[in-house]
Amino acid sequence: MINSFSPYINNETKILILGTMPGVQSLEKQEYYAHPRNHFWKIMYTLFSELPIAVAFDEKIKLLQEHHIGLWDVLENCEREGSLDIHIKNQKVNDFNSLFEQYPQIRKIIFNGKESHRYFFKTFGQIEGITYYVMPSTSPANTMSFDKKLELWASCF
Repeated sequence: MINSFSPYINNETKILILGTMPGVQSLEKQEYYAHPRNHFWKIMYTLFSELPIAVAFDEKIKLLQEHHIGLWDVLENCEREGSLDIHIKNQKVNDFNSLFEQYPQIRKIIFNGKESHRYFFKTFGQIEGITYYVMPSTSPANTMSFDKKLELWASCF
């Protein structure tokens, strides 16, 4: 069984980005989107700061928080070989009811890939007052070009 990370959310968070479950390299480093070919941080820095991407994970989180963005995963834990979502089984969804009670200012959820949206929607459906965006996965397994991913991700901010 593998476990997700705690959420990176505070009282200023208005936008929540949700992945499905951290990949192998992220779990090893204990950092979201740690795979060097994952486009997530390059997209965030291109949109909200400037390159190069900070090395320190705390600095990356600080960039998100300065823009009222939080980060978490839909799944609390699961069984999975490798990093691909298609290998997920015996999953448990995180407690979003409690999260939204604690952070009612969250009005937008951006899903990093279709699978995170599918797992979330299956359990919670459409939550009133929250706008959903399903973005292409930033994973290197998604072969869409960086420029196309950037264009699509930019449209939801």
